[in-house]
Amino acid sequence: MTHQRLHSVEHPYVCDVCNKAYGVKSSLISHKRIHSGERPYVCDVCNKAYSGKSSLIRHKRIHSGERPYVCDLCNKAYSDKSNLIMHKRIHTGELPYVCDVCNKAYSAKSKLIKHKRIHSGERPYVCNVCNKAFSYKHSLITHQRMHSVERPYVCDVCNWAFRHRGNLITHKRTHSGEGSYVCDVCNKAFSYKSSLITHQRIHSGERPYVCDVCNKAFSRKSNLNVHQHLHSVEGADK
Repeated sequence: MTHQRLHSVEHPYVCDVCNKAYGVKSSLISHKRIHSGERPYVCDVCNKAYSGKSSLIRHKRIHSGERPYVCDLCNKAYSDKSNLIMHKRIHTGELPYVCDVCNKAYSAKSKLIKHKRIHSGERPYVCNVCNKAFSYKHSLITHQRMHSVERPYVCDVCNWAFRHRGNLITHKRTHSGEGSYVCDVCNKAFSYKSSLITHQRIHSGERPYVCDVCNKAFSRKSNLNVHQHLHSVEGADK
């Protein structure tokens, strides 16, 4: 009789807290742990606790390295069936989660939830130091490094450390000699985009930094700073 309820719409087991109904009593028991906070299934390796046995089984694969769910197209393996389902959408191109505001579609529900924060303006991740809020957890983690001395991205050549991965990638070009930013006039290459922009002013004649005392213009901000110091010295001598 219990099995047959899976095929019917009968749900006789009702939660007395939120009225959610289930066809199987064991499902109701598991559900009620959401309200009670009970977590009877404990990992014997790290003591992390779960409300459902299936959640503990999935967790223990972190320790065992077991990945029983294998993609039949590329053989990539996963510890969780839901991750395999999401992965296979790369091959099928399926994008079942659609934004009801702009119709942009995603392969995973979690990606849609993050995207919708663009429209709602929701910023659930708040810095506990300065209260600045972010839409994405990774943005908060990156921001919090401003308040700490943490520099997790370390150059394997000179051990110079950086807060952001992008800064490390740019820095490593100084060792490799790689110039990713190339001038389209003279083909001179630069490791930094800002250096290319400054260089191109030689060709364009652009001088965006203007002295507010004498209106003399410069292509580099550092040159303007040196020039303005001359005015401050002259003013002090008068």
